[in-house]
Amino acid sequence: MAPRANWKGFLRLSLVTCPVALYPATSESEKVSFNQINRKTGHRIKYSKVDAETGEEVTNDDIVKGYKVDTDTYIEVTKDELDELALDSTHTIDIDEFVPRSDIDSRYLIRPYYLVPDGKVGHDAFAVIRETIRSMDKVAIGRVVLTNREHIIALEPLGKGLMGTLLRYPYEVRSEQDYFDDIQDVTITKDMLDLAKHIVEKKSADFHPENFEDHYEAALIELINKKRNGVAITAKAAPKSSGNVINLMDALKRSLASTDTAAPAPAPKAKAKKPKKRVEGQREMLLPISGKKAKDEPKKADEPKKAEKPARTSARSRKAG
Repeated sequence: MAPRANWKGFLRLSLVTCPVALYPATSESEKVSFNQINRKTGHRIKYSKVDAETGEEVTNDDIVKGYKVDTDTYIEVTKDELDELALDSTHTIDIDEFVPRSDIDSRYLIRPYYLVPDGKVGHDAFAVIRETIRSMDKVAIGRVVLTNREHIIALEPLGKGLMGTLLRYPYEVRSEQDYFDDIQDVTITKDMLDLAKHIVEKKSADFHPENFEDHYEAALIELINKKRNGVAITAKAAPKSSGNVINLMDALKRSLASTDTAAPAPAPKAKAKKPKKRVEGQREMLLPISGKKAKDEPKKADEPKKAEKPARTSARSRKAG
């Protein structure tokens, strides 16, 4: 099921307007998450909203926004007052200008969204705006209000739709000079640079996100499955560091030698759906145990599946058990 739209309104280029919906392009809901529980009872921790002075619980109806002026003074701002500040961008994304994609500093990028026509009407106008942006080979810059804040949004064609990326304002980006000024100026010899370039060439490849695996997520699943199956958990020894200062030239030579002897990286597979299967497998492995199914579920989680990494993770768990 597709996620619910974060925003609905209109996309406008001059006098051309169409209804659109904005959907999140990324999600972390499939990642392993934890709740806080009481170690003594095993019950989940519940948080209450209380008055900082009286300690009494406060209902949602009595909670308003306040801007802190000093330690004990707040300026109350009501919802109605905030609604009065409503901007045109609350309901309409107006395209203000077109800029080259290369002009947008990556530090200004926040998060991506998918922009699609909303309903059966407006597809023609949407296509005109999309193809205009595509033909100009530029990015359209507009404004949109999300969570009571106006954001800059960069729109660019992506297949049949548009990808909108929220951008930061200049005051939100820190200057690199505050961090880089203390970096020492050093002289790098040509030999060192040549060796480093050879290492880069050996490791160069096309970017295929399906080749990357979340090792920490896999380790979490293995840990949880072991605990479900009653396997004792032993702490791993901390890696030892020699602390010796290594000659930089020697380190570059040894690095190049290790890349020469390393096995070639596996070629990317044609199908890019493997990560999705892996994620779904992980969620299946972490289904809660309840009732009479408690005895059978660990075995079900351990059943091998074709070419799925979570299944291999479970196999290791079964072996450890």
